[in-house]
Amino acid sequence: MFTEVRYATRPGSARPNEDLAVAGPSWAVVLDGATAAAGAGGGCAHGVAWLVGRLGGALAAGLAAGGRAPLGDILAEAISVTMGAHEGTCDLDDPDSPSATVAMLRFGGGVVEYLVLGDSPVVLARAGGGTEVIGDDRVERLPGGRPYSLELVRRMRNADGGFWVASTRPEAAGRAVSGVVEAAGLRGAGLFTDGVTRLVEWYGWSWEAVLAELTGGGPEALISAVRELEAARGPVRGKRHDDATALWAGFPLIG
Repeated sequence: MFTEVRYATRPGSARPNEDLAVAGPSWAVVLDGATAAAGAGGGCAHGVAWLVGRLGGALAAGLAAGGRAPLGDILAEAISVTMGAHEGTCDLDDPDSPSATVAMLRFGGGVVEYLVLGDSPVVLARAGGGTEVIGDDRVERLPGGRPYSLELVRRMRNADGGFWVASTRPEAAGRAVSGVVEAAGLRGAGLFTDGVTRLVEWYGWSWEAVLAELTGGGPEALISAVRELEAARGPVRGKRHDDATALWAGFPLIG
């Protein structure tokens, strides 16, 4: 079991927060819903926040049920359950259907299991210092480079050679970055949405500095640090402020 779980989430605007964090005694999930781009249809009567809430609830149910099903199987089932909740009212074949990134973590039996789908990383913290970042940067490697056109994103989302997210294709779970590491020597892990990873990607923070603020000042202080830099230096691209979520899960020291 975790020794502690702390998290905070803050919207980036007056719009509903499309991030979500859920956790149990030995598992944690962070989701980041993709805000619909200008000109996107979506085919869904519910919207991104609804999709994130339903998906998070299905993941929590699968993880809380116990057992040792692989995280990818739990995610695939959660996507299927979420699809079933709106297949009668929404066009699930629409290329603009709501979607979310996923970061999952499970601790037990002396090991740590992780899964990352999209740009919400899991960062493992070593007891003696240092980090191991598990990320999925495929959305940063699309043809032509940023800024991406809406048509390119439609064509490359959940497609070979493109990027994968949780939406209306359960097989996306099998394309996640996932694995298992020994828990010995690890003191915990951070899960983040890209509203927080701006600290590293835009403003020059190290992951060690991010985890130090997360465990020392707490997740609210970490998000406040993002907001202060956004106000002082502005965004590199896109929204001035994004929904931001940070979660810390502490592990009992082993070895």
